[in-house]
Amino acid sequence: MKLKIYLTIILNIFYYCNGYRILGIFPFNAKSHFMMYGELMKGLAKMGHQVDVISPYPLKKPYPNYSDVIVYPQVTQGLVNNLTYREMKLYTSGTPVAFVGSVAGNQICQGMADPKVFNFLQNPPNDPPYDAIIVEIFGAHCFLALGSKWNVPVIGASSAVLYPWMHDIIANPENLAFVSNNLINYAENLDFSSRLYNVISASFNKFYFNYITASQDEIIRKYLGPNAMGVREAESNVAMILVNSYFSLNGVRPFTPALIEVGGLHVQDESPELSKDLKKWLDESNEGVVYFTFGSMVRIETFPLNIIDNFYKAFAKIAPVRVLMKIPRKEDLPEGLPDNVLVLPWMPQLKILQHPNVKVFITHGGLMGTQESIYSGVPMIGIPLFADQFVNIDLYVSKKIAIKLDIDNFNDKDLVHALSSILTDPNYKKAAKRISEQFKDRPMTPIDTAEYWIRYIIKNGKNSLRSPAMDLSWWQLALLDVYGFLLLSCILLLFLIYILVKLIRNNLFKNKKVPFSKKVR
Repeated sequence: MKLKIYLTIILNIFYYCNGYRILGIFPFNAKSHFMMYGELMKGLAKMGHQVDVISPYPLKKPYPNYSDVIVYPQVTQGLVNNLTYREMKLYTSGTPVAFVGSVAGNQICQGMADPKVFNFLQNPPNDPPYDAIIVEIFGAHCFLALGSKWNVPVIGASSAVLYPWMHDIIANPENLAFVSNNLINYAENLDFSSRLYNVISASFNKFYFNYITASQDEIIRKYLGPNAMGVREAESNVAMILVNSYFSLNGVRPFTPALIEVGGLHVQDESPELSKDLKKWLDESNEGVVYFTFGSMVRIETFPLNIIDNFYKAFAKIAPVRVLMKIPRKEDLPEGLPDNVLVLPWMPQLKILQHPNVKVFITHGGLMGTQESIYSGVPMIGIPLFADQFVNIDLYVSKKIAIKLDIDNFNDKDLVHALSSILTDPNYKKAAKRISEQFKDRPMTPIDTAEYWIRYIIKNGKNSLRSPAMDLSWWQLALLDVYGFLLLSCILLLFLIYILVKLIRNNLFKNKKVPFSKKVR
């Protein structure tokens, strides 16, 4: 037994002493996105790799093997507890692609002009050099060109299910016949009109994203050199993508091996503990607790009075059930907050969701928060606001673990009915526990999966998971040339048969023709 323990220790020491140097570039200033990437890089550091990070969110406390080499400049509005209802509506008034491509894409890429960033991109450390670069693929794909410039494998990371324009990066099949793209409402069984809309929506969003971000070619060559590859070529240079999804939750679909599912990677037990006062309040909430937050971007206190009034009325009606609300600025809330509601500016969300007295999670449908709720087995009331939140909530509704409300068309009675349904119907809790168990049931943890495949790419090269489909055009992938040849061959064969039958028919009639002289006799 002791020998086995010693061997395990020796193997672990050997494993962790063979770490790599990895750079993470996550320039988009949305804390909800960085939740996944920060945990990814901390996980890699914990496994013995030396990780450097470029992001707008440096760690507040030192972490072994983790270095914030550059704090990325705030070239756009930071999205942390400061997005008002009006700003949210303004940002989402157009298509999501416009925001992602321009604000989260082109504008973010302009941060390369920052002297610290520019100097780093021109003179990366070489003591030792980087073994791999991990880059967020969302809008700022300009950073993908660093792989070619530094001759290092580039690994993409997506904090959401792949958006339509991301599949082609690794030639991942979209399966639009039965998989809704994540910018439309989710449906399990797509009828003809839904499939038609799915294809048109995905195709338009791809085209529009590529059109908007084409200007990143100029940005890349301005800051990385005139001979640097363009953004589309840089995308095709990506070795693999780590995506925040998992088949037990998001559905079974074929993937290329270069798409690695690590859904729920950000759900870590290292999150802060509950304060004594909050723990006492939760422990004493014997009738149950409703946890309510719209994430790390949007400020609920800036919503129109009629919407907040609906929340107040509904929460008062479900007393003695208590409500815990995340409100960054309590002083901005209108008067009338019910006595059964506790408001705090920040709280450890995972620990709250794991508390046995928390019965319902009211959420906007952000993927990070809802995955934490699913992990904890807590059913939800979804009130989506923008982007992929609609398809997320639709998915959870289909799995009987959520009820959906419309932010602009609900009243206090609708919310009370939804809350009462989940609080009194045990089927919601049972379904949430079942989905939670399926979500956790994996051969390896998400961070172990990510680390294994990152190590695989570094050891075996950037093309080790490359799909042959990357070298084919769209019409070859769709087999249009094959179908066209077969159709033409069938037409030609039918034509030849027609000519042959016509010739045989003419010859038969010609041979049977009686001479005119015999007819007279």
